[in-house]
Amino acid sequence: MATRDINPILKQVLELGPTLLFFLIYTRIKDEAYTLGGTEYTGFIVATLVFIPILLVAMGILWAMTGRLSRIQVFTAFMVIFFGGLTAWFNDERFFKMKTTIIYGLMAVTLGIGLLRGRSYLEWIMGEVMPMRHQGWMILTRRMTLFLAAMAVFNEVLWRTQSTDLWVKIETFGFPLLMMVFFVAQMGMFNTYLIEDDADPKP
Repeated sequence: MATRDINPILKQVLELGPTLLFFLIYTRIKDEAYTLGGTEYTGFIVATLVFIPILLVAMGILWAMTGRLSRIQVFTAFMVIFFGGLTAWFNDERFFKMKTTIIYGLMAVTLGIGLLRGRSYLEWIMGEVMPMRHQGWMILTRRMTLFLAAMAVFNEVLWRTQSTDLWVKIETFGFPLLMMVFFVAQMGMFNTYLIEDDADPKP
């Protein structure tokens, strides 16, 4: 299937919308308990179960409209389904909270393995959409590896020591904000290593 560009605002809605809906649903039902199949579930677990099909529908629409999904999107969806399933099966919200730690941790380990081999897996994933010299990719990969490892540790400490309410708020708003701050902080490096096409080719 050929890839197509779509309105960037619509793309952001499809990518971020499911998480925001999870937050809204959780906020609405967090103090409720629901009995399904003879088992009582908290509002958090029910919100998690509702989140999974919402995410899959959003990804399906995004794929249908653009003809592509990034490897990170597919990996994240798999982890959400897997740990969401474990959360429901064992009726234990800790599995869904651990999902964030494992996603960040595995990404950090994967990038670290690439660095040990003298490669940047970020360049392999993002090189087509963000042309940058190899040295820049290596610098960004080293920084991203450390950042993701720190995020994994932060999430693990967070869910083990703080309330579910606080975890949901930071998962929904705090982690995306930290990611945005990280990339904004790399602007100087991007300006140095990005490859720019000539705006006006010479005749």
